[in-house]
Formats: sequence, structure tokens, C-alpha cells
Amino acid sequence: MKIVVACGGTGGHAFPGLAVAEELVKRGHDVTVWDSGRNVESSVMRRWKGPSFSTGAKPISLRNIFSIVCSVFRCRRQMRREKPDALIAMGSYSSLPPVIAAKAAGVKIFLHEANTVPGKAVELLSRFADKVAISFPVTARYLHSVKTVVTGLPVREDITKGKRFDFIPPDSFVVFVTGGSQGAHAVNMLLSKALVMMNTELARNGDAGKLYVIHQTGVADEEYVSKIYAGSSIPARVKAFEDDMASAFASADLVVARAGASTCFELAACGKGAFLIPLPTALRNHQHYNAEAFAVALAASEGDQSRLAPRQVSRLLMNYRNHPERLAEMAANMKKMSVPDAASKVADMLEGK
Repeated sequence: MKIVVACGGTGGHAFPGLAVAEELVKRGHDVTVWDSGRNVESSVMRRWKGPSFSTGAKPISLRNIFSIVCSVFRCRRQMRREKPDALIAMGSYSSLPPVIAAKAAGVKIFLHEANTVPGKAVELLSRFADKVAISFPVTARYLHSVKTVVTGLPVREDITKGKRFDFIPPDSFVVFVTGGSQGAHAVNMLLSKALVMMNTELARNGDAGKLYVIHQTGVADEEYVSKIYAGSSIPARVKAFEDDMASAFASADLVVARAGASTCFELAACGKGAFLIPLPTALRNHQHYNAEAFAVALAASEGDQSRLAPRQVSRLLMNYRNHPERLAEMAANMKKMSVPDAASKVADMLEGK
């Protein structure tokens, strides 16, 4: 089959799309990946070695109407050139122009929804789809007019193959902080302050130097956060974009993160307990519902950003550090949430199995 995989907008949509594309290639299909062409996708798309096409898709808003219309016509021209048998779109605004173009060309349409609560794009476009793959069983209740298939969320194959960074002292408690590929300012500020407090407490208890921080900040906060840790003598690996996520996960005793679906399922694949801080402005509060699904399974704990203070977070982190058995239980429960064959299930759906 000739298949288009439309993904992008954020790393959280691009990574699952590439996982599906790579699985389809293994099965002998002719695959082209369509992304929106945003800078934030470039570091992710570098791993794709096959043919690609940039749609120029923009976030759905009145001010972007002209750009969106241009993207639709761009996708229609490309659809005529490629003549694919099927298209699978991985959600977000980047799905809109490719799906409209596929509908106009009579191409079979499949969708994937990453989150517990469907985004506007998948909800709108599901009426055109043959089937919608979903990550959480609960999502089916929101999509009444289309057949859903529970597949889990595909994650990059190499995410579980990392090894603990050899420069981290073996007796360190390692906290990995990530707000996603673009960073999260509120999380950066909250956690940098909390970790300074935790480090002070460890020193007071005779455990100076027993904390190590890995922090993916996004571009805007990299310098500031680096200075915070350096000024408090906290050994840390601070990067705007962590280029070795597999080793960062492997090194971590605890992960503090947003609750995007991609992050949650990567945590599950790696079997890492987490403290999740959902993005409060996420559409339809979907990150809260993602976090809730993992918290109910005792695989993570959830914090409300508006109510969290650095001292409170510091105490939480210290509590986990002092009770490794709790971390071990969370990690085991997180592993139970993983769906290692999610990409294969999505590929089966496309093949009609």
C-alpha cells in the first residue's frame, strides 16, 4: 500500500506518527510523512529517512484562515501527485488540511487520537474517517459516529534502550524535569526553586551532593535554569532540548513532567514513576484527564499547577527519595500501562486486520 502519515504540530504528535511510519515501512509499505514544517518539528523529523512533505498547516484560528486554505490546496496538489491508498492523521491542527485533501481525492482516511479527551481536530474530522485509533478506552465515549480501535499510543522504538548516564554518581537521587519538547515555563520556575530547597535539606541532613537534576527547559529558560542550579551547586544536565531522552529516562529515579499523552506513554514504556503537572490551559483540560488515568492506576501522582508551591514540591520529592519502595511500586504500575505493540496495532488497522 501507499500510505501518507500526517503528523506534527508538536513533538507529541510527530513522534507517534514516525513510530507508525517506521512500522509500516517494516511491513513493506510505501510511506510518506507529511509534517506542518514548524521549527519545533525539525529535531524530531531528522530521524525520518524516508520521503516527506511539509503542508504548511497552521493552528486553527481566524487569523490563520488564509494560510489554512493555502495549505489545503497545497495538500490537494500533493495528493494528486502521490495518489496514496490511505492517509492516517495523528491529530492536532496539522491533520486538518491533509484530511480535507484526502476526502476530496477519495483516499481512505484513518485518525489517531492520543489523549483521553479528543481534540477539536479529531472530533471534527472523525466524520470523514473509516476508523479512529484511540490511546485510552474511555475516549470511545466521545466519538459516537465512527468505529474506534483501542491501540494505545505508539512511542519511538529507541525510548526504552537508554542507559544511565555514566557521569552521574551512582549514589545520586536523579530527578528528570521535562515540560515537553518546547519546555514549560511554569514547571521550570517551580521545579528549579523546589530542587534548590531539596538540595539545601539534603545538605542539612548530611547528604550534600546526593541530588542530580536532568532538566529539559525549552529555549527560553535554558540559561536561567542553568544559573539557578550552578548558583546552588546542584550538579545538573540542563538542555533546551534533550537529545538523548532514552538515557534521561533510564537515569531518572523520578520524572516530573507535563501530562501530554506522548510523555505519559513514554513513561509507561520506560517504567518510570512520575509526578505529573498538567498544562492548565490544555484544550478541554485533556492533560488532567491523561494524568488522572495514570494516577488512578497508582503509576503517577498529579499536581495542580495553580496550587503548587516550591516548598510543597520539595517535600514531595524528598518523600519519594526517602521511600524508594513507593517509587518502585509506581514504576511497576507504570510499566503495566505500557502498550509496546501500539504501532503494530495501528498498522494492523490500516491493513484491515
